[in-house]
Amino acid sequence: MSDHLTGQHQPKCLAGFEHIKRTWDKRLHYWSARLLPGEYYVTTQDECISTVLGSCISVCIYDPTIKVGGMNHFMLPAQGEHSSQSWGDPTSSATRYGNFAMEYLINSVIKLGGRKQNFQAKIFGGGQVLANMTDVGQRNILFAFDYLRKENIEVIASDVGDIFPRRVVFFPKTGKVKMKHLSTQKNKGFEQSDKAYMQDMQTNKPSPDDNVELF
Repeated sequence: MSDHLTGQHQPKCLAGFEHIKRTWDKRLHYWSARLLPGEYYVTTQDECISTVLGSCISVCIYDPTIKVGGMNHFMLPAQGEHSSQSWGDPTSSATRYGNFAMEYLINSVIKLGGRKQNFQAKIFGGGQVLANMTDVGQRNILFAFDYLRKENIEVIASDVGDIFPRRVVFFPKTGKVKMKHLSTQKNKGFEQSDKAYMQDMQTNKPSPDDNVELF
């Protein structure tokens, strides 16, 4: 598929990730897979993965030896139980929770030839955008670092916490990340969307280093 306005051919996505929306980013001149909360994406192609984070966390996993990586976007640290029937399914609602989002992402990169001992991780998000509520962002941050520590995966960069929403763009072919702090004036919108997303989860439970460029 190509964009008739740009003439750029859209890279082929891996099987199972067809539901992820991909559009041509005119400013970056890249095809961009845009993640919503509860989604993750892994690619072998020269494209980017982007998302916007409030209290959510995104973890980027990259294997520099084979130049393959992916990114997730999760809202809460963990869900204790889930049906094994959807295990590994990129469309599963389980990936709204950090424990499943991390497991799916890591396993997907391993299936493509990645080796966990080579993995590099970058962590973003966890902003305190939910006023007068439990610090979901901080719990997400602690979960992400603890999970990767237990998996012996090195975290080489992070930008977490504070009160800012963030836009994150990850380039899996190089491991590079572009990140932008968004205006705190937009916090109200993030607060409303995060609250709505958390309520939906409760009512529909499923059975910086030099590689981070501010822009």
